[in-house]
Amino acid sequence: MSEVPSPAEAATSAEIPAPRIQAVRTAEHSALAELPWHLPLSDWPEDLLGGLPRGISRHIVRYVEIGDEVLAIKETENRQALREFDILGVLENLDVPTVAARAYVTDRRSASGEALPGALITAYLDFSLPYRALFSRDLAQDTGGRLVDALAVLLARLHLVGFYWGDVSLSNTLFRRDADAYAAYVVDAETGELHDQLSDGQRQMDLRIARTNIAGDFLDLQAAGLIDPAIDPLAAGQRLCESYEGLWTELTRVEEFSVNERWRIDERIRRLNDLGFDLGELTVTTDLDGVSLLVEPKVVEPNHHSRRLLRLTGIGANENQARTMLNDLDSYRSAPEFAESAEATGEDSAELGEAEAARKWLEEVYKPLIQAIPEHLTHKLEPGQIFYEFVEHRRVMSRARQRDIPTMEAIAYFIVDYLANLPDESRYVDSKQF
Repeated sequence: MSEVPSPAEAATSAEIPAPRIQAVRTAEHSALAELPWHLPLSDWPEDLLGGLPRGISRHIVRYVEIGDEVLAIKETENRQALREFDILGVLENLDVPTVAARAYVTDRRSASGEALPGALITAYLDFSLPYRALFSRDLAQDTGGRLVDALAVLLARLHLVGFYWGDVSLSNTLFRRDADAYAAYVVDAETGELHDQLSDGQRQMDLRIARTNIAGDFLDLQAAGLIDPAIDPLAAGQRLCESYEGLWTELTRVEEFSVNERWRIDERIRRLNDLGFDLGELTVTTDLDGVSLLVEPKVVEPNHHSRRLLRLTGIGANENQARTMLNDLDSYRSAPEFAESAEATGEDSAELGEAEAARKWLEEVYKPLIQAIPEHLTHKLEPGQIFYEFVEHRRVMSRARQRDIPTMEAIAYFIVDYLANLPDESRYVDSKQF
């Protein structure tokens, strides 16, 4: 069996120009240039490739490790690689959950001079999995429903920034744990279009496509024996539409009420906060008689709890994970150990503000947990999910023992009894193709 020539040897022997590589990070450019771009992705040597799970795709996708990062390489047409690279970059700048575009490659040629497709290169999203990989594992009941709900939130966020997806499906999405729910990320944007604002017709077209594609995703799961044959695939698509419509209405509806009912504005803001959104800008119009108010949201910002947690503690976490941490912070402020910690430093716990309490919670609760985890267990879950699972484990222990469990005792039991028995999710590797 003949050896595969290196890219440099192939280019020299056939006098083929090197492909054009446009990378976000200068340091990655030279490493990417060493890859065998003169070969179709399907022919790349096995020793270059990682065995990370892939979703269903119309394109060939391969994973390679460059430095300490895993990159996903998707073979596609030159023009499409550039277009999707640009779209993903804009979505990332708009703070939409998406994979990060790293580079695109065009003008590829084989050793014989034949034109090859271009490639889009994105960063592998740590602790994420395609939907089929999730169903191949022993997960909680109603995993499908929670994934569909996460996709509905993602779709609403995309529509808020004027992005028409055009191919909404579980297959084009990656999922990460977010407390007892999931967070969804765009992984394939090749059919997408960016607009200043979407029309109702464009939104409804995305929903129709989503309903059809999700039914197909669930039929695929049934064919693979991964879900109960009795589950109705059409109901899954309908659930997404209903979840999306309820969220979209809450985010965008115009309300009219009496000038004496201004408190209802506060109620609207609280409901949005509960959904994980902030009201960035609000238009309030008084009618000619000064009797009623017309309230219309103009700017709705996601990640209310994540941004508040980041402001208080510097911790980055998904929305539901952040909500759990903030709730634990509130609980900690009323616990005896908080008063004892404040007293030990000569402070009055009753007079400490939220920022000071957050600082103590960080030092007394969060950091001791994260720092106690052995190195070989750090890839089990991301830190935000570890904290959520710790809180749940401590709650179950307290209920079983009918007493509060001190933090350090709870940490010790959590690591040995729970965390050590979980599979690694940082980069879930399996030889099976999903």
